Amino acid sequence: MSMKEALAEQKAKVQARLGEKFDVIAGEVERIRGLGLPDHSLKGGQSAPGFALPDAYGREVSLKKLLAQGPVVVSFYRGEWCPYCNIQLHSLQEALPKMQELGATLVAISPEKPDHGVVATEKHKLTFPVLSDFGNKLARRFGIVFHVSEQQKEFSKNVFKNDIALRNGEDSYALPVPATFVIDGKGIIRFTHVDADYMTGRAEPEAVVAALEAIVRPVAQ
Repeated sequence: MSMKEALAEQKAKVQARLGEKFDVIAGEVERIRGLGLPDHSLKGGQSAPGFALPDAYGREVSLKKLLAQGPVVVSFYRGEWCPYCNIQLHSLQEALPKMQELGATLVAISPEKPDHGVVATEKHKLTFPVLSDFGNKLARRFGIVFHVSEQQKEFSKNVFKNDIALRNGEDSYALPVPATFVIDGKGIIRFTHVDADYMTGRAEPEAVVAALEAIVRPVAQ
């Protein structure tokens, strides 16, 4: 099953479970879409912000060191609590060998505390670093952060028993929209995918691999 199919199946399950309450989620997606984050986020041709963030086990991972090895794929996700994010993490893991063949490294970044990164890593048998961006400081530099609405905040707590403030270790209730950036060895962004629809608006692994191929094996002009 492709990632696209898995995401659609997960959305259908949630919609069937919630019934009319699903309108709250759909409404939140439309509210976020109205913020126009894809227009304000970093674009291809711009320099990627540098970072040094802790992985799930407390080890520092820096963009500078990763770029010394080749291109880097940076995938921002909302948190281990998000089933759609987990589907994407699993799909990225499946595509990782192809990325590595092209000399690239992959990191996934969320605002969650590292212990939740441990859960994600072990649950999905991830072999790439899962990093913690406390307070969404890096995600803000990429221009992909929004604040959860009061309605969605209470809905998440009451229906899904999920308190983002506890998971993130701070109470801003800010999250990144799903976003994937491919950065070449010189630190220039060469591919972007930013989408307010966290349910189905995810970068396809095939598109990420194609972007890496374009960097590593450019077509002669």
